[in-house]
Amino acid sequence: MAIENIKMPQLGESVTEGTIEKWLVAPGDHVNKYDALAEVNTDKVTAEVPSSFTGTIKELVASEGDTLSVGEIVCTIETEGGDSEPVEEAKPAADEKANEMPAAGAKPTEGLKGEKGSSQPAKANGSKGRYSPAVMRLAQENDIDLTQVEGSGNEGRITRKDIMALIESGNIPKAGDAPAAASKPAEEAPQEQSKPTAEKAPAAPIQSAPGDVEIPVTGVRRAIAANMLKSKHEAPHAWMMIEVDVTNLVQYRDSIKGDFKKKEGFNITYFAFFVKAFSQALKEYPMMNSMWAGDKIIQKKDINISIAVASDSALFVPVIKAADEKSVKGIGKEINELASKARSGKLGSAEMQGGTFTVNNTGSFGSVQSMGIINHPQAAIVQVESIVKRPMIMDNGMIAARDMVNLCLSLDHRVLDGLVCGQFLGRVKEILENMSKENTSVY
Repeated sequence: MAIENIKMPQLGESVTEGTIEKWLVAPGDHVNKYDALAEVNTDKVTAEVPSSFTGTIKELVASEGDTLSVGEIVCTIETEGGDSEPVEEAKPAADEKANEMPAAGAKPTEGLKGEKGSSQPAKANGSKGRYSPAVMRLAQENDIDLTQVEGSGNEGRITRKDIMALIESGNIPKAGDAPAAASKPAEEAPQEQSKPTAEKAPAAPIQSAPGDVEIPVTGVRRAIAANMLKSKHEAPHAWMMIEVDVTNLVQYRDSIKGDFKKKEGFNITYFAFFVKAFSQALKEYPMMNSMWAGDKIIQKKDINISIAVASDSALFVPVIKAADEKSVKGIGKEINELASKARSGKLGSAEMQGGTFTVNNTGSFGSVQSMGIINHPQAAIVQVESIVKRPMIMDNGMIAARDMVNLCLSLDHRVLDGLVCGQFLGRVKEILENMSKENTSVY
């Protein structure tokens, strides 16, 4: 017998950590290689951690709700074959101190150099004084004193769920708050109010009233909230809209939809034509296909269109890879397949990675104007609104009923400016208004 460690796997190209949402096994359970051990939630997808061995579960190192970095041990397993040896306690990596939060009041660089005399937080309950990158980031962004936070994770470890709960409640502990309240005499209170940056009183937590329905926040919903919050905090959003006359496109699609369904086995939607138009315009305006990377802007070569698919309880954003190389039929087929997988819970993590630009079909809900939140770290998202008939004045001065649609673009103003976005939307308008039976093929 031998004891092996199961570690947090890499669940995506930009995923650095995962949260144990639910254990599917318990100590003493026998598992086969590739059996699912736990459900793990990341900011991109909910996936399962498979067993790398056949054997018996010895210990669940991480608890439900714990957030672990890629490579951290989640559980141990006793495998068949070889001598039984105790698992060697994981030694901290050389750069582990970089993942620890400096003590309250320390300078930002103190406690990170690993030099003699540097200030380090005391280790509490074995692991409470060590914080994951996600916990550190949220604490720094919201000025949270982690030494005053009680963790609910393994051995009292502070998890991302603990920090998010504090942020949502508004009861954020600050460095020195408790001692100040206990030791300051009453006559010093006016001096406290004269601080240049006075803090607002924490908001009271929201309480349920009789008859209210409390809906637990799932891991997927929490990940959506965290990603949207990050996008709004980091990216300066700007917004613009253009209206497009798609009368010819509507007539063309309506004329072929019956025969297309019989031949191909799925519906050809307006959305497939829109995705095709955007992928074509992205090729001509590659700056729209970019991402902010701190000290540089990365212009992506591949045009991978993210599409939003809503289920009853969550929002998924699968990706159409190399959309510019696909026909309208190919895009339509992929939209149909990805949407079916999302709604049945069968989307894989690989199908939600690599998106460079998001097209959201808000028109399917009857919306005519909306402002989308950018899908971080992309630079833009466009909302394709509902196609509605409106009276329009034609070039000859006559009034006619036309099929019109609004395209609403949210952009990251660090990466994009109004000029390139206006030109881009103008090109999309031109492509769509020229889609017709005479000059457009779905194949």
